Amino acid sequence: MIADTIKAPAGSVIKPAPRARRRSAASRISAVLLILTAVVMLAPFIWTALSVTKPTDVAFANPPILTGYTPTLKAFQDLWETTYFAQYLINTLVVAVLSTIVALVLGIPAAYALSRFPGYVSAILLLLALVFRSLPRFSVVLPMYEISKSLGIYDTTFALAAALVAINQPFSIWLLRNFFAEIPKELDEAAMIDGCTRWGTLRRVMIPLMRPGIFTAGIFVFLFAFQEYLTALVLTDTSSKTVPVFITTQLGQTLPMLQQAGAAAMLLTLPVIAISFVAQKYLVAGLSDGSVKG
Repeated sequence: MIADTIKAPAGSVIKPAPRARRRSAASRISAVLLILTAVVMLAPFIWTALSVTKPTDVAFANPPILTGYTPTLKAFQDLWETTYFAQYLINTLVVAVLSTIVALVLGIPAAYALSRFPGYVSAILLLLALVFRSLPRFSVVLPMYEISKSLGIYDTTFALAAALVAINQPFSIWLLRNFFAEIPKELDEAAMIDGCTRWGTLRRVMIPLMRPGIFTAGIFVFLFAFQEYLTALVLTDTSSKTVPVFITTQLGQTLPMLQQAGAAAMLLTLPVIAISFVAQKYLVAGLSDGSVKG
């Protein structure tokens, strides 16, 4: 095989082809645009981080003071010592974990059934789930408020978790159903030939194959519940108040309380950022592992 190569004369400079130059210029422009987008998106977070680490008189100075001050963590210290932030954080975690577990326990068999038994009923159920998810939140939350009041479970983590399960269940079912649909049905048939029931097939074959997808769905449902504001505002009062609701109660108050709200927002945001990086990793793993390679 003779290489189709043209050698340049010694001492000459090989100029890149016009197409390569255009591609290089497009790559640089894309990189600049991505950097600018990242800076714009991170600017509020960076500004909040700077504000909560300044002394109160410096944090709200006009014009802003960017240098010449000693950073302090007093806002975080006051947040823990003068408020019930620790309890609100525990409530938030309990609600998020509980709603995620229940959503997966209910969503996995439902998504499996919808992926393996297509038809008019499955299509109608998926459409209804999509419609319910698309409804304005107030149209869903207000009836939940009346129900929780009538059942005597208002202002409890159980009521809030149950409401978030109902709200986030359509999303988890749709996501899990798509993962199940990527697994060939021949695996179900092979498992049942070996003596597994439909439930045994789900438990012994499908769930192990679906672990990345289940973890991905769980992460997203957890993040939805962890950051939920409107539902928590309507269904809680004092005992089960969550961090997003607490942050809004600090706004419009004194400057130290406003700075505490910024500190609470930082403590709420940092875990979300960390979990989002994990979610990105497992989302890619779920998309690749959701299909079985022959």
